[in-house]
Amino acid sequence: MSESPETQYWWSLTTHRVEQGPGSPNAERLGPYATYAEAASAIERARKRSEEWDAEDRSWDEG
Repeated sequence: MSESPETQYWWSLTTHRVEQGPGSPNAERLGPYATYAEAASAIERARKRSEEWDAEDRSWDEG
C-alpha cells in the first residue's frame, strides 16, 4: 500500500477497524499513525505494553 506523507490512520476502539482521516471521536481511537499497518497493530502493541506495565507493578508491589 503506497501512502502519502499527509495520510494518517487510526485504530478505532469502537469499530475495531483502521480508519483513515476523520472518523470516530479522538477519545475512541488510537493514533494517528503514518501507515495502515501501524494502525492495524496498534491495539496489540497497547495490550502488550499494558501487560508489561502490570507485571512491573506486581514486581514493585512484591518488592
